[in-house]
Amino acid sequence: MGRARRARKVAAAAAYGGGIGAAGIGVLGLVGFGVLKVEAQLARRIVGQHFDGAPDDNGQYGSGLGYPVELLVLGDSSAAGMGADTAQQTVGAIIANGVSALSGRPVRLTNVAVIGAESSGLDTQVANALDEVDNPDVAIILIGANDVTHRIDKSIAVRHLTAAVDALCATDCQVIVGTCPDLGTIEPVAQPLRLLARRWSRDLAAAQTVAVVEAGGRTVSLGDLLGPQFSGRPHEMFSHDGFHPSPAGYARVASALLPSVCDVLGLWSNPIDRRPDSLRGERVGPVAVAAVQAVREPGTEVSATAVAGQPGGPRGRWAMILRRHRRPIPDRSEPQVARETASATVQPAGSLTSSTALDTYDPGKRDEAHTPRGAAPQ
Repeated sequence: MGRARRARKVAAAAAYGGGIGAAGIGVLGLVGFGVLKVEAQLARRIVGQHFDGAPDDNGQYGSGLGYPVELLVLGDSSAAGMGADTAQQTVGAIIANGVSALSGRPVRLTNVAVIGAESSGLDTQVANALDEVDNPDVAIILIGANDVTHRIDKSIAVRHLTAAVDALCATDCQVIVGTCPDLGTIEPVAQPLRLLARRWSRDLAAAQTVAVVEAGGRTVSLGDLLGPQFSGRPHEMFSHDGFHPSPAGYARVASALLPSVCDVLGLWSNPIDRRPDSLRGERVGPVAVAAVQAVREPGTEVSATAVAGQPGGPRGRWAMILRRHRRPIPDRSEPQVARETASATVQPAGSLTSSTALDTYDPGKRDEAHTPRGAAPQ
């Protein structure tokens, strides 16, 4: 079964209250559970003890005129900022400062994330957040890693995430979900656990995307966003436990989320409903297919759209894929790396990469996101 079909199946099970077994991986998962348990114990010894906590980043950021932009952050330890040294280094604080700079208004950050939280904990977090903030403008949710490590049924995890998105959207709050990161990139995790963790986390991320978009939110894939940097600079991108991001790692995560946050707040010069650019690998397709592409390409935003005035087609909800995330600026202290990055980025005018060659949607093809022929997003 392809990942797009698995994502649709998990989302459907979450919507209708069904279940598909522990982590939804069948006999292979049950056989691998013993291996997972042993390898997890070994990995924890290498990773070491967790931090005592995360810096308190609640408060007002930036300055300017008008009422503060109300920003909520919910989720697990990555949302809480475990691994950051100061409050200014968390994902929420970095985004709050960025939004304030671009909007000319202060931003009030309310972070209710809980270290070690699974998706089931979002119910309480949403209630706590709405008790503190009556009318939030935008909410960021980072969740999923603990669902994978604790092998929570994906349909149950997605059901709780969907309920959280529904509750926030009901207050006219814009919701952006950073989907489950690729746990197969964590160096202390040995094979075959790393391979299993990669499959489980990517399947959950795809299912999260389908459910969130159908519920009215947007997703930004985190995937292996830190993976390439980890291999070359493990002590810079990850904190000293080897598992949670470092301040530099959180900055990279925030850089993937900030453009989407600014977009839903109307801070970009481009209209929110701009057409996808095929030269950037952007397109329109069924949401499950878009979810699979987003899993493969970290930093990809997936949001709902319409084709010819219709919100969905034969294969479900239409979704638009946008590639807002930019490559980091090359480090001048490493000229060879900078040259390689530049040569890999610059291409002849009019050329297409392999990921953008398919710019039309063919209903006869499976698990490939294409733009419908003759149709444009409304």
